[in-house]
Amino acid sequence: MKQSTAFERPMFTPSALRQLIIPLIIEQMLATTVGIADTVMIASVGEAAVSGISLVDSLNNLIISILAALCTGGAVVCAQYLGRQDVSSARSSAKQLVYVSLAFTVVIGAVLLTSRNFFIRILFGEIADDVHANAATYLLLTSLSFPFLGVYNACAALFRSMGNSRVSLFVSAIMNVVNIGGNALLIFGCGWGVAGAGTATLVSRAAAAVLMLVLIANPANVIHLHKVWKVRLEGGQIRSILSIGVPNGFENGLFNFGKLILQSIISTLGTAAIAANAILGSISNIVFVPGMAMGLAMITVVGQCVGAGDYAQAKYYVKKMMILTHLVMIAVNVPLLIFSKWIVGWFPLEADAVAVCLQVLPVLSVLLMTIWPYAFALPNALRAAGDARFTMIVSAISMWTLRVGLGYVFIRYFGLGVAGAWYSMFIDWVGRIAFFVPRYLGGKWQTKTVIR
Repeated sequence: MKQSTAFERPMFTPSALRQLIIPLIIEQMLATTVGIADTVMIASVGEAAVSGISLVDSLNNLIISILAALCTGGAVVCAQYLGRQDVSSARSSAKQLVYVSLAFTVVIGAVLLTSRNFFIRILFGEIADDVHANAATYLLLTSLSFPFLGVYNACAALFRSMGNSRVSLFVSAIMNVVNIGGNALLIFGCGWGVAGAGTATLVSRAAAAVLMLVLIANPANVIHLHKVWKVRLEGGQIRSILSIGVPNGFENGLFNFGKLILQSIISTLGTAAIAANAILGSISNIVFVPGMAMGLAMITVVGQCVGAGDYAQAKYYVKKMMILTHLVMIAVNVPLLIFSKWIVGWFPLEADAVAVCLQVLPVLSVLLMTIWPYAFALPNALRAAGDARFTMIVSAISMWTLRVGLGYVFIRYFGLGVAGAWYSMFIDWVGRIAFFVPRYLGGKWQTKTVIR
């Protein structure tokens, strides 16, 4: 797309946007492809293994989403400081982000590590013994990996705030290679089953965290960490990070907790239903990728424009990136629409589970191409400007009234099963759009302040 000539000094050239967006899409695609590979590999062990990992992943995703929200807060703060050309404050805020992220993941990891059976019983109820055993094993190993994931995510957010997504792509590729190789060795070679998948995840995240710390320490980076082990807390900067991170984390937490509630309801429908939902989740994770990547890019671009006080450019880039989001979502979801039966055939599922997947996937692909960008990519522009409280309130209400509430009704009273949970999700998207689009067009997000 040709760069507008309306701005004498564009914040982002077409080349800079490509260098930010393309690695992000590839990185997100790699991560979700590994998720699919994990599911396919562990499926060879049996449905109990797939179900156990699926249940734990629904809890893990809740934690990871809150972590991602905290890192988004740090990315917004650092991007706005860079837009203001206050490099010193950007570097100081970067350290605070690492400290906050590490502290959060250490505490959460410790709680899950010591109480994993309690959480499994509370969240998922009376599941089959073999499913419970697999879930407990996987939760043990993934809990140990959280501090490493915290460091990795914080550093990746910092590189994105600089407009450099190539580094996180490079490290993500290494992490995924280690994960896939570890799965192949430990699941098939050593016969460890779920323990093999969890161990591979732990080792790959540890390797990624170490490598990220080495790379972010490079003085050639605009934002680099110097003597990060010498802890010095800056209250004002932590508050700025949390002003975005806490509402965003609360929003993500409620969002994923709502998904967890639906997962708990689905778990009562039997192992085949759990497996079908897991496969739908794995496939959807791939087709969500381009939009999620565009949302991450939106944080960097709009954040720097707002930091510079240039709202005209912020609005220009939002429009441009929303068009790009539609285009990339079309590119990914048209093949899903055409080849859904063949894709589902990759997974060894029972006939009932296959039927559910083929019922949901065509609707999913059409809505991802049309309405999803306004429900999830556009709100990142509001967050990047500091309007995180509004997005939190809307998302929480929509999630719990439309997705969880209607999902419960669809499953329990309409007898729609797993498909009912997905249909309620689609209605949730419409509810979000009804508030986010008018908020953006009304311009109130331009009055928000994150850094002072």
